[in-house]
Amino acid sequence: MIFRSSLLFILSLLFAVIELGLCSDPKPNVVIFLADDQGWGDLSVHGNTNLATPHLDSLAEEGTLLENFYVCAVCAPTRAEFLTGRYHFRTGVSGVSEGSGRLNPDETTVADLLKAAGYATGIFGKWHNGTQSPYHPLDRGFDEFYGFTSGHWGHYFSPPLDHNRTRVKGQGYITDDITNHAIRFIEKHQENPFFCYVPLPTPHSPFYVDDDFYEKFDGMQPEMKYRDPEKEDLAATRAALAMCENIDWNVGRVLETLDRLDLKNDTLVIYFSDNGPNSYRWNGGMKGKKASVEEGGLRSPFLIRWPGKIPARRSVPEVVGAIDLFSTLADLAGIPNRTAKPINGRSFAPLLLGDSDANWPDRHLFSVWRKKATVRTHQYRLDNDGALFDITKDRGQQNDLADEKPEIAKTLRAALQEHREEAAQSFSRFADRPFTVGYADSTTLPARDGVPHGTIRRSSKAPNNSFFTHWTSEEDRITWDIEVGEPGDYRVILYYTCAEENVGTRVRLARGASSTETVVAEAFDPPIWDKSKERVEESHYFVKDFRALEMGTLRLEKGRAPLILSAPEIVSGRAIDVYSLVLEKE
Repeated sequence: MIFRSSLLFILSLLFAVIELGLCSDPKPNVVIFLADDQGWGDLSVHGNTNLATPHLDSLAEEGTLLENFYVCAVCAPTRAEFLTGRYHFRTGVSGVSEGSGRLNPDETTVADLLKAAGYATGIFGKWHNGTQSPYHPLDRGFDEFYGFTSGHWGHYFSPPLDHNRTRVKGQGYITDDITNHAIRFIEKHQENPFFCYVPLPTPHSPFYVDDDFYEKFDGMQPEMKYRDPEKEDLAATRAALAMCENIDWNVGRVLETLDRLDLKNDTLVIYFSDNGPNSYRWNGGMKGKKASVEEGGLRSPFLIRWPGKIPARRSVPEVVGAIDLFSTLADLAGIPNRTAKPINGRSFAPLLLGDSDANWPDRHLFSVWRKKATVRTHQYRLDNDGALFDITKDRGQQNDLADEKPEIAKTLRAALQEHREEAAQSFSRFADRPFTVGYADSTTLPARDGVPHGTIRRSSKAPNNSFFTHWTSEEDRITWDIEVGEPGDYRVILYYTCAEENVGTRVRLARGASSTETVVAEAFDPPIWDKSKERVEESHYFVKDFRALEMGTLRLEKGRAPLILSAPEIVSGRAIDVYSLVLEKE
């Protein structure tokens, strides 16, 4: 933490010098939309006639489209690479749940750079790079946060959200709601440069969407389908397309706000997605989808507009990626690209600005997900099995050229193997990280970050938005592996549900020799939230309300040790369901 504070102080001094006149051009406002699980093919500007995305298409008409923009196979790694300009495994990010999405606190984010340069910084939507301080977005360069920090959310209509570390209830459909907050942020900071980051939570499942957008797609038979049509789930396709049209509408609302405030020419607007589509649907004939290291899992839409600076109606063919955005944004904003760690991306600002002399040497752009890896050059992709494809002629990866071009295949295999080995070492180094407590006045430990023991089960197969249920034995327990940064007394609040017949159950929280316990004296047994607007059947998402239960005060000593929640006395054979623990410094 001391290192991070010192680095930000140095950056602030550097940018203060810039403000005194070394950089005379005014800094552009920056608005970045990052869709969740939207494929390259989910835009009409890319030729998909199944839907219409006129506002997104307008960004290509008034700005520049990148033809070969690549991200990671899944959510959190892409966000880490965009925010830091470094391969995700070097930043501590290895996955999407159970703490593996956390971005190391000693990494400098693009929000750090822009904030130090005088920008107001806000994030509205899905963070997915850490929940507890010092991983929370308010610790990573952002002045304001409204959204959720998990990998995905279980319900999209008025769900529980985080507003600057305070638990609040959303208002209406989540994408509309976060867009409302982004617009208010822009209005509030219109007189000074701002960075408005809008990581949209859709079209990631659950496939909730309002009737106004779904009606068009209800029962439709898409004209354009995935290249292997038998793999396509039409219910998921219909819902995803409706969600994409809702995204387009909300992007249009932000663009209209910039027009209304006369900020259009002063604002850099970027739109991209974090990985391939979350179901098999039309994607330009490419192979794979989300979680795949093939073209279809890694190629993302990328649209950028800055009137008068970035040429309109132009496309860029060079191979670039999310990892390049850190350096690119620094260049476009006219601020130094200074960090304490080496950057793996490179600025593609010269390509955007229409520089005819822009030099873009060929490169190796790697992607690793779990045990699979691939490498892309300007012309070729070497896949996880060692097959070689000329992507400039074979976007669908149909013709393996490894035998025809053995030297190219050999060179790329060696480079990819070296990258795999480094990634594996990093994943191992960062695998054993406890959850942090005491780095802010209040710390939330959700069920997602806990481990159930005994008969206790998760409500969902995916930890990201789950609660603990089926607690039937006094031998059962839930544990959180925590590291306490600041010792002291902490007020304990447990979010629970309890049926009437189980009132009187006693719950106990302990860490080492310190403990606190209480009796559940009041029933709270609400139903599962309405799922009628979830458009895919047999979903594993279940959400309900939870009530706060004061458990007293727990003394926490500095260091690492497990936090254990138990039920020494259970009434009528079942204890409580658990959503989260909150620990507040006293």
